Amino acid sequence: MKFIDTAIPDVKIIEPTVFGDERGFFMETFRQSLFEENCSPRPFVQDNHSKSRQGTLRGLHYQINNPQGKLVRVVSGEVFDVAVDLRRSSATFGKWVGVLLSAENKRQLWVPEGFAHGFYVTSDSAEFVYKCTDYYAPEYDRSLRWNDPALNIQWPLVDNNQPQLSAKDENAALLSEADTFA
Repeated sequence: MKFIDTAIPDVKIIEPTVFGDERGFFMETFRQSLFEENCSPRPFVQDNHSKSRQGTLRGLHYQINNPQGKLVRVVSGEVFDVAVDLRRSSATFGKWVGVLLSAENKRQLWVPEGFAHGFYVTSDSAEFVYKCTDYYAPEYDRSLRWNDPALNIQWPLVDNNQPQLSAKDENAALLSEADTFA
């Protein structure tokens, strides 16, 4: 496995070593010892799997208490995945990292606690899987506005169409009014 730094040092791209031939492929997607050595010691307590159609934007989500670190990947299709630093004490507060994750490139993204996370589906559909470091706690769930001008995230919108959002995400907070981390 290869661990690649991003513009935000705590966010990492992980590329697996893929062994393939005419029959298919094999890859190791997670090894605790390598993850701890290259990212940080974290327990993972919950795995999630979602499927979304093209143009769907999920996020930017985070939990203000019981924050979740997320190790994310795509098993079908392609998404543009985004992590936004919401740690006020961080030199990268309010900055974002965006990465294309796909079944083809097999990349993963480590999004630590203290970040808002979201993704936009660029393919016809996508299946997205992720490991979490804490349990989902709906009472602490927050959403940051996907198109906040202060963030200026460069979403690769298909045909420049507005994304499909949940009601929660349509009413998400701007960074200037959002609950953030110390």
